[in-house]
Formats: sequence, structure tokens, C-alpha cells
Amino acid sequence: MSSLPLAGLRVVDLSRVLAGPYAAQILGDLGADVIKVEHPRGDDTRRWGPPDHDGVAAYYLSANRNKRSRLLDFTRPDDHAALLRLLSRADVLIENFKPGDLARHQLDFPSLHPRCPRLVYCSITGFGHTGPLAPRAGYDALIQAMAGLMSVTGPDPEHPTKVGVAVADLSTGLYAVIAILAALRERERSGLGQHCDLALFDVQVAGLANLGMNFLCSGEVPRPLGDAHPTIVPYQSFATADRPLVIAVGNDPQFAALARALGEPGWAGDPRFASNPARVRHRELLVPAIQARLSLGTRAHWLARLADTGVPHGPIQNLGELAHDPQLLARGLFTAMDDASTPCLRSPIHLSRTPIASYRRPPALGEHAGADWDE
Repeated sequence: MSSLPLAGLRVVDLSRVLAGPYAAQILGDLGADVIKVEHPRGDDTRRWGPPDHDGVAAYYLSANRNKRSRLLDFTRPDDHAALLRLLSRADVLIENFKPGDLARHQLDFPSLHPRCPRLVYCSITGFGHTGPLAPRAGYDALIQAMAGLMSVTGPDPEHPTKVGVAVADLSTGLYAVIAILAALRERERSGLGQHCDLALFDVQVAGLANLGMNFLCSGEVPRPLGDAHPTIVPYQSFATADRPLVIAVGNDPQFAALARALGEPGWAGDPRFASNPARVRHRELLVPAIQARLSLGTRAHWLARLADTGVPHGPIQNLGELAHDPQLLARGLFTAMDDASTPCLRSPIHLSRTPIASYRRPPALGEHAGADWDE
């Protein structure tokens, strides 16, 4: 671990479930010493199975590798004092309690900053520490609904759809890591830590990205388009004679190549389709025409036909298929942890000089009880 970029950094992870533990796991992957502090009953996700692996819920395994476990109930005086000692030697604290909960135990940022002035304190909540909704708990599905994502996801406005993974939680975990690293960099100049206030709601609003900017620029409320794109055509899935595929045309030369592959080279010169703005205006004509052509052949036929055209395309794969994908295998994205039996989703971070080479399995509850925490 000493060769990893964050070696020597100590992180106390007081968070539970996904966004906070995911952020702490990323820091642990990069070499930080992450101490997962849990109430004796443990993180709820330890029991969020099946499925599980050797009796441990897969959900817990997904966000808690490269950590050590310590049991502390900070409502008890002895454990509260032990937590303060731990924090006095820490660089980062990650917590996801509702605003006010930790203040009752003098564990909020204003209480800790005078005692631990160099501590970077990262709070992850549903709605942040300000605003009328700050006291409310936030869960990923709720955030996807309230922050606009579900309104633009799904087949039509009557069927708003949640993204299949907890995208608000995961994105907030990523933003939390960015904020923590930025605060640590600033600490090198000032010598002081600071409070990082991360809210799932804020992150999901920011994650509306081009759709949010479309609304701000035009005033038009975006509508769900299934898997189509609001400002690029064709950029969606299509049925074939057997199984669907995705075509994602990003410019006019790619569209011309697609038209040739489909046996309709004249489309590239048709003023209704020759440019992307024209294709967006005439998507109701173009998309069914593309669909009609693709329906004449199997997915394998069209994947072969498009292979050397420069047209971005690919199959829609389930995880069983993905597990055998040559690209996934080449990148080693499905691997095992250091115990050789616990499965692992490899970190997508590839560093040339200080690579992430191994992964410790998530700790059992209180596994490291004998550690010298005051060292």
C-alpha cells in the first residue's frame, strides 16, 4: 500500500449504506488507511441480501473494501472519547448523519474544528445543511424523482423511470472524493481543514448537465424520449430481426457512413437528414426509416456490417454477456479480492506509476478490534 498515491492518509468513515462508504472505498483503493467506524449493530447493508457471498451481503461488499473495522457507540462516554482520539490523528472524516444529529454529541464540524483544525470534514446528506429540506432524509430513488432525473427517463411522461443503479448516491460519492482531495490540497497552503457539504439533491441537479442547460437556455421543459437523445439523431437503440443494438451517431460523416451501410446512401444528401439539426427536426421520419432497414437483418449481421464503418454502435448486453466481453476481459474489470474468493469490481482508475494492484476484502464487523488505534 505504501506505493499508492494516498498512502499515509487516514480516513475515518462514519457513513453507512452507499454514497459515503463508496467515497471512502475509493480513497482506500488509492492507499488511504480507511477506518470504518460502526455502531455494534453494523452498517445496514451488511444485511441487505440476498444475494450474498459467504454470508455477507453483496451490497455491503460493493462499497467497503480496503477498510478496517472498529465498533464504537459514540453515545457512550468511553466510545465517544475513543472516537475523539481517533479523529485527532485522522486527516478526513466522512459522515452521512442528518443535519443536527452529530451536533448533539459535539461531533459536528463547528465542535470538532477547534479540537482537530486540520481535519477535512465531509458531510453527505440528502439535501445539504441549508434550505427548507435540510432536515429530511434522502434516498436515491427519492432524489432521482425530486431532482428531475426521473422526469426525463422512461418511455413517456406518464411512465417516469428510475435509473437501474443508485446513480445519485454513486455520483455523490464521486463528488465527495473530489471535494475531499481539493480540501486536502488547500490544507497544504493554509494548514487547516474545512467542511465539505455534499447533498444528493445538489449532485443530481448538477448531473442534469446538458438537459439542465437546454432548459435554462430555452425555457422548454425536457421530456422523456425513451433511450433516444434530445439533440442528437440517430442516438438510441433499434430492434433488428432478433436482438436490439445501439447506434450513436455523433456527426454528419458518421451518418453518411451509416446511410451507406444501410443501403441508403442518398440519405446523406437529403436536406432533411444531411445535418444533425435537420435530423433532429425530422426524427419522426428518419428513425422509423432506420428501424425498417435494421429489421431486415439480425443483430450479428448488422454488427458485422457496421464493424469497419466508423459508425459508433454496439450490442445491448446483459451482465451475463458482459462477463465474457473481450474488452472487459482485457481490462480485468471483473476480478477477485486478496482472499482470492470474494468477487470484485475493479477500480476504473489506472495509474501508470502507482497502480492499484490489489483489494482487501471488506472487513467483518469489528474485525480489527485488536488494532492499536492510537498509533
